[in-house]
Amino acid sequence: MDNFTFCTPTRYLFGRGVENEVGRLCKNAEWKNVMIVYGGGSAVKSGLLDRVTASLDAEGISHISLGGVKPNPTDDLVYEGIDRCRRSGADALLAVGGGSVIDTAKAIACGVPYDGDFWDFFAGKAVVGPALPLGVVLTIPAAGSEGSGNSVITRLDGLLKLSLRTDTALRPKFACLNPELTFTLPPYQTASGIADMMVHIMERYFSPTEDVEVTDRLAEGLLKAIIAEAPKVMACPDDYQARANIMWSGTLAHNGICGCGRREDWASHFMEHELSAIYGVTHGAGLAVIVPAWLEYVSRIKPAKVAQFGRRVFDVNEHDDTAAATETVCCLRGFFSSIGLPVTMKALGIEAPDFDLLVSKLHENKGPQIGGYITLGKEDTEAIYRLAAE
Repeated sequence: MDNFTFCTPTRYLFGRGVENEVGRLCKNAEWKNVMIVYGGGSAVKSGLLDRVTASLDAEGISHISLGGVKPNPTDDLVYEGIDRCRRSGADALLAVGGGSVIDTAKAIACGVPYDGDFWDFFAGKAVVGPALPLGVVLTIPAAGSEGSGNSVITRLDGLLKLSLRTDTALRPKFACLNPELTFTLPPYQTASGIADMMVHIMERYFSPTEDVEVTDRLAEGLLKAIIAEAPKVMACPDDYQARANIMWSGTLAHNGICGCGRREDWASHFMEHELSAIYGVTHGAGLAVIVPAWLEYVSRIKPAKVAQFGRRVFDVNEHDDTAAATETVCCLRGFFSSIGLPVTMKALGIEAPDFDLLVSKLHENKGPQIGGYITLGKEDTEAIYRLAAE
């Protein structure tokens, strides 16, 4: 086990009606003027935005709104948000939505006090220092951004989809998680979120670091819980308990606990980011295509951890590691298919993928080699993209 530091400063309020606590939370944090960031019309139509603003009004918190965040969020709205925050004197942000909304709010939060271009942080040209604080009302369990210090934004010029990672600077001060807010999510979005949170765990689980048994067991337990609860959510969208378990799993998948004491991988996420940047696919659905292909490829080189994953998570009963790894890949593909997700690029709607473009953009953005469990160069990543297309 490697040395590690683990800090989760976010305060979580979980359960029915917790979105009505937003005003009190902002007042306790001594925020005076909040910019609410949200996505499309669902927050408005459902009445959620009205409940949030009423809670702010009741505590005397001034607020402005910035709507229109789309999936795979882009830099144009970030620039608009930075400008509006500066002009209004906003001292905090409140993200009402899923990962795309939260990531946009985080990018705005670090951009407001910065003299340069916020993209410098994503491009690795600058390190986040001061940032506006933010809170979250979560509506889509998937990205785990409500508990992480990370953000992913696409720059429209060149379609560069890059991630920014901070330890504590961009972690929300509080997150309100009400499973009832997820009852009306479309099945495809629910399933895509399930894939995303599973892969957040797997990116940490598949590691070259050995003897991390406690963290392995945490990851495996979360994955087994997700696999058990997912069919319930898909069959009965208003099953509160199943929704609650899925929602909390999404947070624990990405708040860092499953990575404690080990080197992480993230090759699958990097590869999918190019897929969604170029073809505009849903991130979680893209992962359902890329990850089994990645797992199939690396299991040919290093099957032992893949076999352990299969035995402990999918109850694979093969004693030979290579055979167990092969069955594990089939189990993962089968699970994703069972909840309605594509497992090939064609099923994702990509009939003729441009492998040269995918590989060149990937390594242009992420360097000549990626990955932790297995180090992957251009030939490796092209082979994985091709496996995902079969």
